[in-house]
Amino acid sequence: MSESDTKVPPTPAEPAQTNGAHSEQQWGRIIITGGTDWANLGKRDRAGASLVDQDTYPDLYEPHVLRPLCTVKIASIYAAPCASHFVAIDIKGGAWLWGRNTSSALGVDGDTTDAIQCDAPRRVTASSLGAPKGTRFVHAAVGRYHTLLVGSNGRVWGAGLNNNGQCGLPSSTPELKTFTLIESGPKNGGDRERVVQAAAGISFSLVLTDTGRVYAFGSAEHGQLGNGTTGEHIGNNRKVMFDIVDEPTLVEGLEGKEVTQIAAGNQHSIVVTKDGLVYTWGSGGYCRTGLGKQDDALTAQLVTAPFTGEHEEQRAWKVFAGPTNCIVVDRQRVTWIAGKWKTSGDGSAGQSYTTFKRMPELEACKVSTAASGGVTHFAVTPDTEAEDDKEVNMTVAWGQNAQNGELGLGNEGPLSSTRPTRVEPLKGVHVFALAAGQHSSVFLATPGSELSSLPRHPHVEAPGECVVCSQDKGEDDSPLECEKCETPYHLGCLNPPLSAVPEDEWFCDKCIAEAAAAVPDEPAEPEAVAEAEAEVKPKPKPVSPAPETNGAAVENGATTNGDAPTNGLKRKVPEDADEAPAEEGNAKKLKADSE
Repeated sequence: MSESDTKVPPTPAEPAQTNGAHSEQQWGRIIITGGTDWANLGKRDRAGASLVDQDTYPDLYEPHVLRPLCTVKIASIYAAPCASHFVAIDIKGGAWLWGRNTSSALGVDGDTTDAIQCDAPRRVTASSLGAPKGTRFVHAAVGRYHTLLVGSNGRVWGAGLNNNGQCGLPSSTPELKTFTLIESGPKNGGDRERVVQAAAGISFSLVLTDTGRVYAFGSAEHGQLGNGTTGEHIGNNRKVMFDIVDEPTLVEGLEGKEVTQIAAGNQHSIVVTKDGLVYTWGSGGYCRTGLGKQDDALTAQLVTAPFTGEHEEQRAWKVFAGPTNCIVVDRQRVTWIAGKWKTSGDGSAGQSYTTFKRMPELEACKVSTAASGGVTHFAVTPDTEAEDDKEVNMTVAWGQNAQNGELGLGNEGPLSSTRPTRVEPLKGVHVFALAAGQHSSVFLATPGSELSSLPRHPHVEAPGECVVCSQDKGEDDSPLECEKCETPYHLGCLNPPLSAVPEDEWFCDKCIAEAAAAVPDEPAEPEAVAEAEAEVKPKPKPVSPAPETNGAAVENGATTNGDAPTNGLKRKVPEDADEAPAEEGNAKKLKADSE
């Protein structure tokens, strides 16, 4: 890749923003890139060969629209750099889950189901878990082998590995095979607090309440609970042990501060307060906490520079955590990074950033969101080179040793990039949220013609001729394809017929009906909801949560009616449609790092 290929064009200045709720709920379609053989990603046999089944579950080297959810309006997406499963929340508050199901992380028995594949994501509703009707999921967190779901009533459910109490339930139950309500809190002075956000690492979890307080539970081995101790002691067989805290416990060092956003790395945490201050704690390896030293921080520590200045615009806006790094976007949309975020050169193990430093290639970019995966990093910034002066975002990616296409640089692009570079296959696609996993990446994008031009995953077999008339009427009347099932219809064969090709995305009646059935309206029962929410006593000054967490979440506003998408773009049936095409995204052979 040439030097010019790695440069990111500058973006115009825009006024600083603070975290807060949007007046309307934003939604988009899910795009996925990277590995899809969830049960085998990262695994090798004794000879060192990958166990991934490329024929059945191919690596996707270019971004694909996730076909099963392309008719569902998704409000937020979640992942973790240490995990190979994902959560997406739709506008009606249902949670969709797919990926690796080790230790029942997806809320189904891991002994019988090792993964939930992309072709059939699982949808879970709060009411199906016993919550009052009208309760919606509004946030989620993904840990290595566990998952947390946050309800609109301020309650939290956990599933998966719980050997360290990381699901917020007694560690005497080391695995939760179904989503289970956390009964123990969090509580302040005996009053239950309302949870609005969650975050998770390998062996611990965090929750943020509407009062701006942060609570942690799980293993204290690296100080990631922020309670002032690791509890190191000698256990049975003279084995070194550490404290396990399975009830939400208040993080120390944040007294008097209103936290608006939380994020968790593998074994460390980072938060931002209402006044733009950054605090970190947990594992200090590679100086990932940005505190200038590799010592573990046992309580929340203020990052003194560069976010403590008198000028408000220099304060922090959003925070993100990777496996061994932290990212901060300040109120001027400048991107800062600390810790180890590369495998060689500046920013690697031997040259990690001990404190937060600017990303030189992103100096002129006004970043709106970011994410860090297993070895990947992403940022979204306005695209000043967009055609027709469209307001569209540009997706930027970088990372070394990516092997599964998780950067999404294309079938002919490199697998890795040492410097931030545009994700060319997403040019013109308005991505507004990111969720980076260990071997795969997910984006949330606004519908449009550019999005409709992307390939879809998984591949489906579709008829080659109009399913109504079974006739070939020539190029002037080529069939219109449904963007989900790819079934072709002539415009005149539709009921009612269409006089022209729709401008945006288009789905057939069958797929629209299936979407409506999959995401039904669930009317609220005011008395039941009021009774449930009466248990949670909000404080006088609630804090609006930030729209981003580790991975990515966009703000959940008021639910809109209906989930059936509007009509849209014409996708022409190929002339050789009778011949099954090769699996999308599997055409590329593994390439060496181009750097």
